[in-house]
Amino acid sequence: MKRPMRTIALEPNFVKISYRSFVCGGLAGTLVLHEKGWLGHKETVLHSGEGPIGQVRWRGRLIAWANDLGVKIYDTVSQTRITFIDRPADSPRADLFKCTLHWQDDSTLIIAWADYIKVARVRARPPTNEASSKAGLPPLIVEITAALQLECMISGIVPHEVLQMAPNPLAELGTEKLTVHISMSLTSFLILAYTPPDTAFTEEMTEDRAQQAKKAAERPRTPDHLSHRGRVSYGCPYYTANPAADAGIGESYVVMSPKDIVLVKPRDRRDHVAWLVERKRYEEALEAVEQIEASGEAIADKGEDKVTTSSIGQRYIEHLMHEGEFTKAAKCSAGKTGSSSSQTRRNSRHVSPADNGRLLVSFPQAVIPYVPTDSPRLSHLVYEMMLAYFISTTDRDWPKDIYNLTAVIVAIHSELDSSASTSTFKSSTQETTLLMECLAELYTANRQPGKALPFYLRLRWPNVFDLIREHNLSTDIGRVVQQLQSRPFYLFLYLDALFEKDPYLTTDFADIQVKLYAEYAISRLIDFLRASNYYNLENIRQTFKAYNICKDRDLVTEMVFLLGRMGNNKQALTLIIERLGDVDRAIDFAKEQADDDLWEDLLKYSETRPTFIRGLLENVGAEIDPIRLIRRIKNGLEIPGLKDALIKILHDFHLQISLLEGCQTILNGDSSDLAGKLHRY
Repeated sequence: MKRPMRTIALEPNFVKISYRSFVCGGLAGTLVLHEKGWLGHKETVLHSGEGPIGQVRWRGRLIAWANDLGVKIYDTVSQTRITFIDRPADSPRADLFKCTLHWQDDSTLIIAWADYIKVARVRARPPTNEASSKAGLPPLIVEITAALQLECMISGIVPHEVLQMAPNPLAELGTEKLTVHISMSLTSFLILAYTPPDTAFTEEMTEDRAQQAKKAAERPRTPDHLSHRGRVSYGCPYYTANPAADAGIGESYVVMSPKDIVLVKPRDRRDHVAWLVERKRYEEALEAVEQIEASGEAIADKGEDKVTTSSIGQRYIEHLMHEGEFTKAAKCSAGKTGSSSSQTRRNSRHVSPADNGRLLVSFPQAVIPYVPTDSPRLSHLVYEMMLAYFISTTDRDWPKDIYNLTAVIVAIHSELDSSASTSTFKSSTQETTLLMECLAELYTANRQPGKALPFYLRLRWPNVFDLIREHNLSTDIGRVVQQLQSRPFYLFLYLDALFEKDPYLTTDFADIQVKLYAEYAISRLIDFLRASNYYNLENIRQTFKAYNICKDRDLVTEMVFLLGRMGNNKQALTLIIERLGDVDRAIDFAKEQADDDLWEDLLKYSETRPTFIRGLLENVGAEIDPIRLIRRIKNGLEIPGLKDALIKILHDFHLQISLLEGCQTILNGDSSDLAGKLHRY
């Protein structure tokens, strides 16, 4: 194939037949039949010259294909093309809305194109006495038995059997004789409809009885909307629907798009249960599930969540609790919902203090008669939580002015100390948490948020930072620095975070930061030295403090920066030349300082260093005269690349002369023009 192949159809019973025939077509506009022979595949061109082949389908002895002009059917027995079905008039572009073909049986072809559906039936040509009229005619004829126009574009179509309808007609096609039996039942389809946004349907309301009857007959039985990924980016041709007869789940279909594959199945009683649950009709859903379980029907297919009385009952209980119907929820939990010990324990957790007052005080009182004590017996933690709920909830509901906050705080402190020393670890943790919550709330109510803060921190209360900001409980920076002196790494992290937030917050600790950056983040030390002006360059012994820190760790780059900041440019230049050996760095440093004496020192250092002489020649500019540098070169000194450097200097010199001459020419011309204008006026 010289052009991309778009569609292919295998011969029926392809695996069992030795010919292994198949037909294919594509953008080349040629439909080719491939048949296996003794010497390989034989290619027969069935059709060409009418544009790209969009789709081909092979059923029995008939091959149907579609191109931009219409649909054609080919009979493999008589080796003749038996019909051509035009594309509907006023149809949109064929490349934007593809044609979909599907054989319902050996003699019925369903054609869907844009918003049209046609049903074509193939039957034997009726016998005639006129031999001349029969000569050269194919043995089969095609007639259109149904044509529908929809209010949407069709991406895919497959036949769908409806139980209320009569069985599908059976067409028996033989090699010599064709007989067709058609019942009076209507053909039913499963349509994959594409409705683009902003589509306006007209004629929805009509008083024409015939039009109303037509709309009622064509109305979909069960429409459903699919949400594919990227549906905004893909149009009608990118979606297709096909039967999935081998899926092992009965009559089903697959809807395919460039990014998703959706399985379409008939609805059953489980879907009805899901529909009831979605609308919160839990009692009806429980009755329906009980009927399903009693009939022995499968609870769920492979890979699906089970629909059980227990799961729906759990959701029903949670719904009742959310609505405040606690008594009914308790009865349901103890009734026929199949609640196990673990589920009852989950329901009972709603009475814990962690609910933050979401439930009413009457809830425990309503639940108490229905809390199981024997079968099933819950965890002892559940009973303890319910007992603690009465105490904690009652205390929270009481006004704070009816009891002595200080006395209660002292009592809880005493209970907290005794609980931590006498209780087991598991129960102690729970009791300690409850007591710390009470202390934190009492301290906050007593206007002592500073004492409540440690308890909130231990409880990992999510709003603890809001409490700190609201009551200005932040610790002084100097105090934190003093406390972290024994943990220098954490001190470094703390001061670094403060410096990132606001450099002025760490001005008093700049000397400490220099040492910490040199210890834990050498790569960031130079940035800190450039950004901060608050570290001391001298200590009490009149030596350079920051410089000594860098010198002890042999940080040459930082030493050069500090020497430059202190004004010791000659020593800084010496470090660059002797320690770094970087001529470009030395030149940049001399340019930054703009000091003639520094340039003189650089030239003096370079007299015995060929690499520096070449670097100066290549990077010489307005700061230094090249002749001044060239005269310092000693006779006999070998300088690699000297020739190229001199050529570059001469080239730059000639370029400057050319620019000056050009500027002079422009200046002279402008002066002459202006003088002429002035003379005329």
